Amino acid sequence: MKSILIKGIKFFIPALISIGIIAMAGIYLLSFILGPPDLSKAQTTIYYSKSGDVIGQEQGLEQGYYVPIDDISPHMIDAIIASEDQHFFDHGGFDLKRIFGAALTDLKTMSLREGASTITQQYARNLFLSHEKTWKRKISEAFYTVRLEMHYDKETILEGYLNTIYFGHGAYGIEAASQHFFNKTAEELTLAEAAMLAGIPKGPTYYSPFNDFDKAKQRQQRILQHMYDEEMISEQDQFLAKWAQLSFNDSQDTVEKRFAPHFFDTALLEAAHILNMDPELVRSSGYHIYTTLEETLQKTLDSTVQNTVAKDSDIEVGAIAMSPETGGIQALVGGRSYEDSQFNRAIQAKRMPGSAFKPILYYAALEHGYNAKTRLISKPTAFKLDNGEVYQPSNFNDYYAYEPITLAQALAVSDNIFAVKTNLFIGTDALIEAAHRFGIERELPEVPSLALGTASVSMADMTTAYSRLANGGKAVDAHTIQKIVSQDGKTVFERDVNDDTLTTVLDPKKAFILTQLMTGMFDTSLNGHMTVTGADIAHELTREYAGKSGSTESDRWMLGFSPNIVTGVWNGYDDNRTIDRVAESGYAKDIWANFMERAHEGKPVASFEKPEGIISLNIDPNSGLRATPYCDTSRVMYFEKGTEPQQYCTQHMPSDELDIPHPRDEVDDDKKGVFEKWFDILFGL
Repeated sequence: MKSILIKGIKFFIPALISIGIIAMAGIYLLSFILGPPDLSKAQTTIYYSKSGDVIGQEQGLEQGYYVPIDDISPHMIDAIIASEDQHFFDHGGFDLKRIFGAALTDLKTMSLREGASTITQQYARNLFLSHEKTWKRKISEAFYTVRLEMHYDKETILEGYLNTIYFGHGAYGIEAASQHFFNKTAEELTLAEAAMLAGIPKGPTYYSPFNDFDKAKQRQQRILQHMYDEEMISEQDQFLAKWAQLSFNDSQDTVEKRFAPHFFDTALLEAAHILNMDPELVRSSGYHIYTTLEETLQKTLDSTVQNTVAKDSDIEVGAIAMSPETGGIQALVGGRSYEDSQFNRAIQAKRMPGSAFKPILYYAALEHGYNAKTRLISKPTAFKLDNGEVYQPSNFNDYYAYEPITLAQALAVSDNIFAVKTNLFIGTDALIEAAHRFGIERELPEVPSLALGTASVSMADMTTAYSRLANGGKAVDAHTIQKIVSQDGKTVFERDVNDDTLTTVLDPKKAFILTQLMTGMFDTSLNGHMTVTGADIAHELTREYAGKSGSTESDRWMLGFSPNIVTGVWNGYDDNRTIDRVAESGYAKDIWANFMERAHEGKPVASFEKPEGIISLNIDPNSGLRATPYCDTSRVMYFEKGTEPQQYCTQHMPSDELDIPHPRDEVDDDKKGVFEKWFDILFGL
């Protein structure tokens, strides 16, 4: 057996070597026949809107910044060779020692994570290929590397490489990087500056001194050490460069003003996640990225924010408009000025949503037997918890009904006592479980105050949750990418979102009932011990919307939806300052109302689709019972069949002082309608 194995190995190894030699010979022969590749071919990643229009692009090589190698500082040339490819002038395109080392690591881990790319290989990739980690791409990279080395000299390859590598912040090529970081030409770079820049291409996000100076400085020191080890610089040169004071470009303002910049950042990160690539590599890989952006809605949201928030205010904004049917983000505002801050407050910020979290609580309550007429007393209450602590929430401005109120009214006026009682009754674990089904996957604290929105969540979390409610319970997730096509026309990703592929995670009946309850925030017939929370914008609305506002000392939220659009708006200060100005307290609602109305202009009116098994009744908001002609107000409320109230309201009866004719004085018994006969039976008139 052993001898057979030895013979097999003796046969296999020479055969493998022979195949390798033949393959390499074929590559070199084909490279010679095809001739030199075109070095002017630039990689441009292009973004498209939902309608297919080009809405942005990121150019792999900025026009006008190409500089010949003679106009590049020798320090920069040495630094990039020391950091990227110390044997560049000695190999024929491949560093075999590094390749074998990386290959062994890849085989051990069964991955393609280790790299041993030479400058020529990287240049080939920048010009002709994507950066995805596949065997096919690696083979193509080898082919182009051979063609480059066969037909161009080392100086030409190095020049092209230095003019195409990405340094982050939109700077492609050494000249653009020199201007961006140091406000000088590539020819003027000092040794210290060159070593700093040479460290960036390894990871432009991580090694940019504008993003993380300490990490960038550490990498600069390693490169200077490599240069000393390779005898490119003296010990004195290394010492002086190490301690040189770098004078960075103060403005750092080479960021182009572009359309929907925070949306594009979100799309870039999502594409990088899908492709399993570094975000900076996606920029210059020649992809065609089809997004969910609706240009008109984005412009509407941008202008609404700009026209609503006072220019002298430094309060910030985060907003998302989303399709409830797919979860596609149609418009996004991550802040008031991308030039001042690239931080995305709609995606990255985690803030407490306050009462905007209550719809999730009341969905869980509907699952535990609550309905629109469920009544609890609203009054100051101290709750003694299982751990012995006492929790005493309060209502806004300490307004209480001091009597039972209905769930419909509690949600409309945002009564906190009703919410905490409900949370303790159904159990906070039930609320957390419901939140997960609403798409909020982050860890939530199991505390009574969770009902009042004391957990930190993002705007993307909340708009996703409201979208699942708006679409009748389908599990959509917030996203910006619909499809990604590689430079060679191959579709490498396509999202499939339709009713057949979506999982139902919420009960459609309960989702509809809660949606109708959430329209109550705009209905002043539900006013009671407090005014409905949407009263200040109700007069601006011409359609039916469901929504909920939320507030903390430092946050203002407004989320709501029609059957077509879900929109969430947040206002607050980045440093968590208390919002004291009255005008600023209303920005979130004002932006939301204005945007929703403009977004629906010219579109047909759509109603929330009622599932089977739901009945509607005119209900007295105070008693939760069927309304009579004597009730001051009434509102149509929805119930699952079998849970609707059977009795009529008895709180509102005809006054003796009013000259209201008795039914018996007007109509004979034989001529009465069905309602009048039942009225007599119920109330004994």
